[in-house]
Amino acid sequence: MTGRTDAATAPRPVTPGGILAARLAEVCERVAASGGQDDALLAELRELRDLAAGLDPYVEAVTTPESPALAALARRTREHDWDALDGPLEQEMLSGHVEGQFLKTLVHATRARSILEVGLFTGYSALAMAEALPEDGRLVALELDSGVAALAQECFAASPAGARIEVRVGPAADGLADLVRAGERFDLVFVDADKGGYRAYLDALLDGDLLAENALVCVDNTLMQGEPWTRDGADASPNGAAIAAFNAAVAADPRVEQVLVPLRDGVTLIRRVA
Repeated sequence: MTGRTDAATAPRPVTPGGILAARLAEVCERVAASGGQDDALLAELRELRDLAAGLDPYVEAVTTPESPALAALARRTREHDWDALDGPLEQEMLSGHVEGQFLKTLVHATRARSILEVGLFTGYSALAMAEALPEDGRLVALELDSGVAALAQECFAASPAGARIEVRVGPAADGLADLVRAGERFDLVFVDADKGGYRAYLDALLDGDLLAENALVCVDNTLMQGEPWTRDGADASPNGAAIAAFNAAVAADPRVEQVLVPLRDGVTLIRRVA
């Protein structure tokens, strides 16, 4: 691992709001550089740019601050040399401050004592939820990549809440099957793993009786950078196509009811109906 703090390592925009703000900034620059532009139109474009660009910073500013342990975990994630690794992992996968506080609030609101996370990455969301668990609460995290799981566990060791987290390394489908065989049940589930596996993971939760009564399932990235409503067919990325198919399947599933919250890159809250 190498620490890098140059501007080139700043996270790229990966949410619909962030992408919109970046695109509007580019349009403003092109219009301003073109010469002979309509000054009133350019002023209006700049107002729209500022409206989009200021949303995420404002939301973060008025959200309860993250704990020192979470701040340290986020910093380690940003400074890690992801380019040196083979595979799809990148710092932009971090759920971050606002989503972490959102998940933390859900733990408090649902009074969850047992949590399952499918897809750990460097552990920000897991640690945020663990901080809200009671002393005897438990969080089981499934992670495919052993290297990133080890990084997460190093961060957990620096926080008292980290002792509530159990990390299991291996394919999520195998981990879910093991939990079914063990008769485990969870009050809250957070799914943030490979997008093509989302439908199978939700089916495993529902069909395997892994959900406690009144359990809540949270699924991340269900806006997928705006692709589900701006691209289709060959224009969509594999992740975009997978999320569009997942969202459609959930909307048509009579076993559940759901709401898609436009937080960061989208979080869908799902509950089983009677």
